[in-house]
Amino acid sequence: MNRRQAIGSIGAVAAATMIARPSEAKGEKGEKGEKGEKPALVPTAAGAHKVVPLPFTATKLPGLSEKLLVSHHDNNYAGAVKNLNAVELQLDKVTKDTPGFEVAALRERELTYANSTYLHERYFENLGGDGKPSGEVAKALATQFGSLARWEELARVTAMSLGGGSGWVVVAVSPLTNDLRIVGTAGHAPALAAGQPLVVLDMFEHAYALDYGAAHAKYIDALFANLRWDVIDRRFQAARK
Repeated sequence: MNRRQAIGSIGAVAAATMIARPSEAKGEKGEKGEKGEKPALVPTAAGAHKVVPLPFTATKLPGLSEKLLVSHHDNNYAGAVKNLNAVELQLDKVTKDTPGFEVAALRERELTYANSTYLHERYFENLGGDGKPSGEVAKALATQFGSLARWEELARVTAMSLGGGSGWVVVAVSPLTNDLRIVGTAGHAPALAAGQPLVVLDMFEHAYALDYGAAHAKYIDALFANLRWDVIDRRFQAARK
């Protein structure tokens, strides 16, 4: 297995590297009001993050129960948003006289909750499909890893390695190396520098325990069967731009 096929272990994608929103991906009016320009930066006010509703009907995902999905969304994801807002409001009060250890602790929590928020949103966004790979991203994965079967094997074994514990599996575009990477992490904070997430799989126990207990392999099967490849392909095309 060559370098590009290696399973990365440097973690989930950081907040600063999140994929462009649909309006950005389409090259809409930017700083100069011209199509194709980069969109103007619009800072988010401290503590102003909102919970995004589930993008699918929770009763219609085979292998993933409504109880599990709603609990995951309303407790774990919404909790991350709430905590991110609270930490940002505390950081807004920081001054030059704030002890360094307090600033460091707040920044660490900010990164953890920001990554949890952004990755949960992308996790839910890439569910609700039929699980059948399609689009330019499917061709790119086959080229990168030799075949789609090989890509899925590597993604699955990475997910299996995190079962029974916690973590994320993210298939990301790496602009720094101009290729695709499978990354895995046991927490929220580690990051693949400049990586842009395409496929996001939540391997924290809260994502499957209500339905499968410790049988995380069955949960992984359900994830792959419910992947929404039109969303994944849109992310890929936006990242390539």
